[in-house]
Amino acid sequence: MSTGPSDNSRAIDGQHPFQLGTRGRFLKRAAQVCVVAAACLAALPAAGAEACRIAILGDSLTAGYGVALEDAFPVRLDAALDAAGHACEIIDAGVSGDTSAGGRARLDWVLGDEPTHLMVELGGNDALRALPVDAMEANLAAIVEGAQARGIHVMLLGMLAPPNLGARYTEAFAAVFPRLAERYDVPLYPFFLDGVAAEPDYLTPDGIHPNAQGVALIVERLLPSVTAWLDETSD
Repeated sequence: MSTGPSDNSRAIDGQHPFQLGTRGRFLKRAAQVCVVAAACLAALPAAGAEACRIAILGDSLTAGYGVALEDAFPVRLDAALDAAGHACEIIDAGVSGDTSAGGRARLDWVLGDEPTHLMVELGGNDALRALPVDAMEANLAAIVEGAQARGIHVMLLGMLAPPNLGARYTEAFAAVFPRLAERYDVPLYPFFLDGVAAEPDYLTPDGIHPNAQGVALIVERLLPSVTAWLDETSD
């Protein structure tokens, strides 16, 4: 056992290594670290800062019916936006078979995820069931109003009714989307299935839903409108 002074005695005598010069250098280095850390924290987004979060309120066309998960519209759009320099989180709120009424009923649940942007792709099932056009318009209007009331940016993805429902119905149906876009001052992509509808090479065997190639084409055609929308609404 050593008979020399213990560390404790040295500390009591005021000769601990952290005292005097060594301690001063230690404190100076600590202060430098704190300055660097403060600068780094200042460069980070503030807590709760708004990020780009896009919810897609839709039906089977956006839910990925008939294709593998990696080929579904939300996944393909996410990848395309990343490649275009828009780091947005995509919230898939598509439900197969949903009508405009179903989307309206789910709105509060979807907005509970606190998206900054909302894409509305509904109406196809209203047309397939020949539901009243005025009811669809009222449902879509309520969705847009509900989102805008929370400060959420909205984009409408338009739909067309099958021609077998007659000219009066198809014309009334088609007029809903541009009318809503003008009323609420939101961007409109006129026809979600543009270039894909009635094209067998881009459809699943049911002749309604886009296959993987069809989804890719939809995203390719839609992307410029989406990026312009994001650029216009960025804070």
